Amino acid sequence: EAERKKSANAFHRYILEQKDELQEERIEVEKVRSQRRMIGFSIAGLLLSLIGLLLYRNNRQKQKSNELLSGQKIELENTLTDLKATQTQLIQSEKMASLGELTAGIAHEIQNPLNFVNNFSDVSGEMIDEALEELTSQTLTSAPLSDQGRGNLNEATDILNDLKGNLEKISHHGGRASSIVKGMLDHSRASSGEKTPTDINALCDEYLRLSYHGLRAKDKSFNASFETDFDESIPLINVVSQDLGRVFLNILNNAFFAVSEKAKWNDAKDDIPLVTITTKRINDNIEIRITDNGTGMSQETIDKVFQPFYTTKPTGQGTGLGMSISYDIVNNGHGGELKVESTEGKGSTFIIMLPLT
Repeated sequence: EAERKKSANAFHRYILEQKDELQEERIEVEKVRSQRRMIGFSIAGLLLSLIGLLLYRNNRQKQKSNELLSGQKIELENTLTDLKATQTQLIQSEKMASLGELTAGIAHEIQNPLNFVNNFSDVSGEMIDEALEELTSQTLTSAPLSDQGRGNLNEATDILNDLKGNLEKISHHGGRASSIVKGMLDHSRASSGEKTPTDINALCDEYLRLSYHGLRAKDKSFNASFETDFDESIPLINVVSQDLGRVFLNILNNAFFAVSEKAKWNDAKDDIPLVTITTKRINDNIEIRITDNGTGMSQETIDKVFQPFYTTKPTGQGTGLGMSISYDIVNNGHGGELKVESTEGKGSTFIIMLPLT
């Protein structure tokens, strides 16, 4: 019995030892598994970091590539825009050159016979004056005429006076036609077309005074005031100063004419004839406003004011080409915009927009 108990105890201890060994093995295995899991997580984290770094690098490279491509796209678009603008300007220049040559040819062909008409009408008028003078002197020095002779003389005198009146009308309308021909020649006159850096304020001031003093020289009774308001921050811009000067002169002459005409029938002493010219920079454009408090224009006139040969001036005082030329120079020659705002009886404002570039 003692041996049996001793054997049982020994077996029991063996079982416990085996159980402890198994427990220790399990703990060791669990430690190994934990270490493996930690190593796996570390490797996975390292791989994820590496992938993230690669993705970030690729993303940065893509961003740089996109920025470079965007810059190149913008540059190409700007180049294409410049090329289109240059192409349009060249086409317009060719058209205007061809039209100018055609206009000049027609004007020269018309001018020659027109000069004959004007010259012979003037000479014929002088001859009629001499004939009337001769008839008058013969009547005074000769014997008294019979009633029939006096009637014939009066009839001949009336015919000559009517003929003189017709010649005066021919001369007047011939002068009108000559003005139109001169305007056509001015329209076709070729400028250098070379754009140079120009001070717009100085150009406006120069032609304002040129217009005013030119009108004063023609008509001593002409009187008007003028004011300027220039934006001194405007830089030099590339324009054809000769052509742009013609625009200013055309508009200013019209403005002074409008205030002068209004002053003739306006008795209000507080409404002083005034022409104002202002310049202002608006973003990438220069705005030039020429304002007068003259007769103004109706909407019908505004719609036609830039059409060739349309004029609001009395017969013989305008060719109807000035505003047409001005519109062509600003819109086609300089890529700008010319428009007008007006109220009948109150005045007009011509607005010129010129791009800085």
